[in-house]
Amino acid sequence: MRHRPILTALGAAGAVAGLLLFGGPTAAAPDPGSRSVELDAARALGLPDVDKKKAVQADAVNPYLGLVPEPNKVDWGYWRKKLATDGHQRAVASSKVRAADPRGLASRDVEPVFVDEEEPSRTLGGNDKIGTAENLPRFGSADGRTPAARVVGTLADGPAAVQFDPPKEDNGSIRVASNVVLPGSQTRRTTTGKIGDGPHGSEGDKKGDFDFYKITTAKAGQRLLVDLDTPNTNDATQPKLDSVVVLWNKAGKAIALNDDDGETLDSRLAINIPTDGEYFVSVGAYDAPVPEDPFDSASGKGTGSEGAYSITFGLDADDVDFYQVDLRAGDVLGAAVSGAARELSVRDPEDHLRITSRQDQSGIYPPTSPLPGGGNAVLAHVADTSGTHTIAVSSGAGRYDLTLQVYRPGPEKRGASTVQTIFLDFDGAQVNTKIWGGTGVRTLSPFRSFLGRWNLRGDQENATIDAVIKSVRENLEHDFGDRVAIRILNSRDNRDPWGEPNVSRVVIGGSSDEAGLTTVGISQSVDPGNFDTEESALVLLDDMSNPGGARNTSNPSLLAYMTPASNRVGFVGQAVGNAVSHEIGHFLGSWHTAAFDDTADLMDQGGNFAVLWGVGADQIGGTADDDDVDFGRDVFNPGEGFAGSQATSANTEWGLSAVR
Repeated sequence: MRHRPILTALGAAGAVAGLLLFGGPTAAAPDPGSRSVELDAARALGLPDVDKKKAVQADAVNPYLGLVPEPNKVDWGYWRKKLATDGHQRAVASSKVRAADPRGLASRDVEPVFVDEEEPSRTLGGNDKIGTAENLPRFGSADGRTPAARVVGTLADGPAAVQFDPPKEDNGSIRVASNVVLPGSQTRRTTTGKIGDGPHGSEGDKKGDFDFYKITTAKAGQRLLVDLDTPNTNDATQPKLDSVVVLWNKAGKAIALNDDDGETLDSRLAINIPTDGEYFVSVGAYDAPVPEDPFDSASGKGTGSEGAYSITFGLDADDVDFYQVDLRAGDVLGAAVSGAARELSVRDPEDHLRITSRQDQSGIYPPTSPLPGGGNAVLAHVADTSGTHTIAVSSGAGRYDLTLQVYRPGPEKRGASTVQTIFLDFDGAQVNTKIWGGTGVRTLSPFRSFLGRWNLRGDQENATIDAVIKSVRENLEHDFGDRVAIRILNSRDNRDPWGEPNVSRVVIGGSSDEAGLTTVGISQSVDPGNFDTEESALVLLDDMSNPGGARNTSNPSLLAYMTPASNRVGFVGQAVGNAVSHEIGHFLGSWHTAAFDDTADLMDQGGNFAVLWGVGADQIGGTADDDDVDFGRDVFNPGEGFAGSQATSANTEWGLSAVR
C-alpha cells in the first residue's frame, strides 16, 4: 500500500528519513513544497514539538507498546533509559533462575559455539566490510548446527581526531554553516561549540540558537560519524545542553537524527552516505531541536536547553566487525553485545539493513521469551527469507562480547496441534491494568456504550461488531491463508476462553479515564517469535469516538472523517479492527513502523491516524476509496531508537505459524 491521504511536508521528511537512515533502497521523497520543516523533523523523526520537555506523567504509557496520539511529545530518552534498566533486571533475574535451577531452564540450554575474532587486535581492514565478513559456519537452527554462539573480538581505535577552530556565530542555518574538512576515509575532525552564544540564543532575541556544519567530501557508501559530547558537571548553576543532532541534505530535508546516546544527554549519528553530495549537521536542544526553516537561522520558535559541547566528525573512522550467519525463514535471531561495542546491526541476504540497535529493549519482551538481553545493544530479528545474513558490531574501541541465539518461532516449537486463539472481548471487563503499566484493577465500559458517540443506533451493534471481526480476520486470517494457525473468537458468539492455554485476548471498550491510561491502545509486550501465547491487549474507544475535531494527523477521532457519505458501520469496524490488529501485532513480535512515510502499515505508530484507519484520498472514512492497510514491510519508527526495514508481515506470519 503506497497511498498516504495525509502526506504533507511532515510526511515527506519522514519518508526521506526512513529511506536514507535505514539503509534500504533509496528513493526521493515528495517535494514538501515548503521550507517550514521544524515540525517535519520534530514529528516525523520522533522529536517533540516546540513545547518544552515535561516530566513523564503518571498516566503516561510505554510508547513502545502504546498507540499514543502524539508520539512527538513523548520523552523518548526517558523511555529508552527505563527499557535499559528493565532489560538489565530481566537479564539478572534470568541468570539467577539458571543458577538456582540447573535442571530446569538450564537443561534446555546448549553449549554455545565459541568464536575468537580472526582479525588481529588493534587493526583495521580484516572483517570491516560486508564482503570480508567472518563466517560462523557452525551457528544456526538447521540440523547439525548449534543455535547459540559467543563471539569475542576487538574494535580497533580509529584515527586520531584533528582539532579545528570553533565556529563563529552566526552559523545557525544551512546558508551560514561552518565548513568541516574531511580529506577522505579514516579521517576525523573535532571542535567545540556552544548552544546559546548566538544572536538568537537566550542572551539574544530568544528565537533559538542552532549550530550548523557543512560536509562537502562525503561519498556514497562512506560511513559518516557525528559524535557530540557535553561536559560532565555536577554544578547546577552551569547550563547543561540536552542535545539533538540532525543530518540534512542540501535541499533542507532532515534525513537522520539522534537524541540521547544510550543513557546520556549526548548525541551520536552513524550513517552510510546514500549519494555523493553536500550534507549538513545541525546541533540543537531536545526542546528546541531545529529551526522552522533550516535556511534561516532566525526562524526558531524559542530557546531550549543551552550549554557547551564538543563535536567530532569522521568518515570511515571507526572499526566495524562483520560476521556472516546462515538463517532459515522464520528463524528468530537474538543478539546482545557487551564490553566496548555499543551498536549491533543485521543485514539480509540482499544486503538491506533490517535492524540497527544501540539500546537494550529486552525488558519489553515477555518473561517467557528466551531471547537474550542485558547488553549495551540488543536486537531481535525474524528472518523473512533464508540465506546468509550479516551481523555488524560497531561503535566503540576495545574488547566486546557478542551473544547470538537462534530459535524457531514459538508455535512451531510447540508442535502441529498448537493453534493461537485470539479472543475479542466486546462486553467490558474488570482488568488489572498493571500489565500495561497502570495502577491496578479497573472496570471498563462495553463496546456498545460508544455506539451513540459515532451516531450509531443500538440496533446496529451486531452489524458493527461483525465489521470489527471482519476487519481483524482479514488482517490476520485472509492475508496469510493456511500459513498460519489462528482461531478468532468473540464475546458475543463464543464463551470466554481467557485463561486457557494458547489464548490471548483484546479488550475492546473503556476510556482512558476508566483505564487510567492515556492511549488509544496498548499491548502487554513485544514478543518476537510469539513465545508467550497468553497475553492481553487493550483498545480504548473514547479518543476514537470524541466529537469531530480537525482532520489533523494526531486526531484519532473517527468522527473527524465521517460525513453523510460515510458508511459509518463499515468505517468504525475497519478502524477499530485495524487498532485491534495493531495491538495483536505487538505481541506477535512487531515494533512500531514510521507513520509519516509513503508506506502504510498496521504497525504504524500513532500520530497519523487517518492512514492507520484506512481513510482514502477523499479524506472521508467509510467510502469506496478507503485503503486496505495490512501488515507489510516498512521502516522502524525513528523515534524509538531502531533503524532498518521491519517485515511486520513476517513477524505476524511466523508468530502464528502452522507447522510446515
